[in-house]
Amino acid sequence: MERKWFKELSVYQIWPRSFCDGNGDGVGDLKGVLGKLDYIKSLGVDAIWFSPVYVSPQNDYGYDIADYYNINPEYGTMEDFKAILDGAHARGMKIIMDLVVNHTSNEHEWFKKSAAKDPKYKDYYIWRPGRGKDGKKFPNNWMSTFPGNAWEWNEERGEYYLHLFAVEQPDLNHDNPAVREEVKKVMRFWLDMGVDGFREDVITYISKREGLPNGFPIPVMRGMEHYSPGPNIHKYLMEYRQVVKDYDAFQLGEAPMMTPENALKYITEGKDQQLDMMFQFQHMEADCFMTSYLRTKFNLRKLKKVYRNWQHKLYGVAWNTNYLENHDQPRVISRYGSEKFRVESGKALATLYTFMSGTHFVYQGQEIGMLDYPFKSWDDFVDVATFCAKDIMEKTHLFSAKKVFENCAYAARDNARTCMQWSADANAGFTTGKPWFHVNPNYKEINVEAAEKDPDSILHYYRAVIALRKQYKDTAIYGRYVEKLAGSKKIFAYDKVADDGSVLTVVINMTDKPVSAAAAKKCVPDGAKHLISNYKGFMADELKPYEAHVWYTAKKQ
Repeated sequence: MERKWFKELSVYQIWPRSFCDGNGDGVGDLKGVLGKLDYIKSLGVDAIWFSPVYVSPQNDYGYDIADYYNINPEYGTMEDFKAILDGAHARGMKIIMDLVVNHTSNEHEWFKKSAAKDPKYKDYYIWRPGRGKDGKKFPNNWMSTFPGNAWEWNEERGEYYLHLFAVEQPDLNHDNPAVREEVKKVMRFWLDMGVDGFREDVITYISKREGLPNGFPIPVMRGMEHYSPGPNIHKYLMEYRQVVKDYDAFQLGEAPMMTPENALKYITEGKDQQLDMMFQFQHMEADCFMTSYLRTKFNLRKLKKVYRNWQHKLYGVAWNTNYLENHDQPRVISRYGSEKFRVESGKALATLYTFMSGTHFVYQGQEIGMLDYPFKSWDDFVDVATFCAKDIMEKTHLFSAKKVFENCAYAARDNARTCMQWSADANAGFTTGKPWFHVNPNYKEINVEAAEKDPDSILHYYRAVIALRKQYKDTAIYGRYVEKLAGSKKIFAYDKVADDGSVLTVVINMTDKPVSAAAAKKCVPDGAKHLISNYKGFMADELKPYEAHVWYTAKKQ
């Protein structure tokens, strides 16, 4: 398998609205990012991925785009973005943009003209007449991912439009060649400016089956079998692939309900490859059933099975992505770790995924161990997905009002979108104004400034494991994954084995109680070099809560 620059990246994701406010208006912006480039570089990362910074009414916080060619005024100007691009490149970091082309905002000029039946734009979106004598019945029984029917009536046009997400996010009609040309134009615009790649939002949804027949009767998923995947998905993605081939850039797809077998249809390396790698969600289901809103007890063996599946099935033929947090996920320490053992479990989780084969991603605040927000009432939430989940749970009548709230507080994307905690100063140093959203009250203890001063902080540990990932890249990045102690409910252990026979060994106690180290010790080769631990010293007879170790064994002479 060919080695490529993007395979070795550690990527830092910025959700701009909550990262850093540079002008004091309470909203994170590009000037704030510009002032933090040295900090980002200090982590050892090689790239920044921006969640959408385009013009948007913010109904889905940027994932509803009204203009692909300009920066949202709340975030700054195109000159600000170009300054970041130049500043990042000067520091040896790449810039990755979010590309959201399954849908736009209903405030996009294309949609307004489509609703008005402008001849050029008439078929830019998926319109259907209503059924029934009055023509007002839904075209079919498809459901939106943000629940409710997937169709919305437009009075001006006198037809329904399809929206697989929020009502304000109408789906583009990629069956129209003119729409695909618009997408290519957008891609070229940013690539010509110098961005280094795209993370492509729900990209496997862009092809819908002709005729839009009724779907199967699982309410939230109804209709999904007609667009996940659709009939022309590979054809359309190959068209977009041709654009990127003209540049030294890469494409990262995002795909709900993805399995390794299906991912390989998109990312297997070779002439038919459509994407370089794929974001999937299966490893984020170790504490839930399909969605984090349906909470279950954390199951280590379930997590290990997912990693084993993806690491084995993609090895040598395709490339993985490794993340534990992003803008769509609650804080991982609050989920898979322990708030009581915040530092220990935060470091353990960093150890767990950093040495897997695949491109490595860190979300803002993850590197200092930020936690979920202590929500007290429904007024504390702002994300449309939270209220959609609330609505579904209430309609099932399976959950008490208390349980509905608890599930939403645990799972809400709002948890990842609280303001970045820079210092113990007012508003956690995020802004000199009034923050647009919550600042976690723990900011006086959990912040970048305090972490910088503490040599045993999670922040310094992230720097260390990222550096080790690069130093031992032949094993950590490109080595073959070999799971150890597969049946253990407490210990996560694996080897990464390079082609030359060198081995990197990871052992972690993933519980909040001491466990015997007898089995773990058998995983470590004789003469292995100890690289790092989140506790002082070497492994004793017991592994302390969330104790993690990494060893390296050089190739045999």
